[in-house]
Amino acid sequence: MLPKLLEFIKESEYKNHFEKTYCQKPLMAHGGIPIYFAKSRFEHSFFESSDRRGLKDIFSKTRAERMDWIAITLKSPSATLYQGWNRKKRCYEPNTRVAFEFEEFVVVVRISLKRDGTLKGKFITCYQADNSIEKIKKSPRWNIEKCMENLKR
Repeated sequence: MLPKLLEFIKESEYKNHFEKTYCQKPLMAHGGIPIYFAKSRFEHSFFESSDRRGLKDIFSKTRAERMDWIAITLKSPSATLYQGWNRKKRCYEPNTRVAFEFEEFVVVVRISLKRDGTLKGKFITCYQADNSIEKIKKSPRWNIEKCMENLKR
């Protein structure tokens, strides 16, 4: 069963919800990895490009309605985890984790090491991957061992 969608009227209500829900303290993802959210990620995560050239200039209600799915996906022990693709380096990155649980909705986090050697994550984005989900599903699976090995290099 799909989680409930958020139903606000104004873009500002979605932004306030994002800041209150995610930016006050880290979210503990499944596996014990704290994920940190920056307020500045709102625009990147909940806007889309009108011309597909990269400038995100249109608020995406489709993305914003699924905002609460971020926490559900990150906390879920049954979410499927893939390595993220680095477009500039043209390779998969073991320290970028793409989590997938509902519909084609994906949550992307970048994993790094804290000073004490434990893992932490930084929320990068989330989106409805209806055009790219099949490609994502062909990506290598993310696992903590490969991530740690890559981070300790």
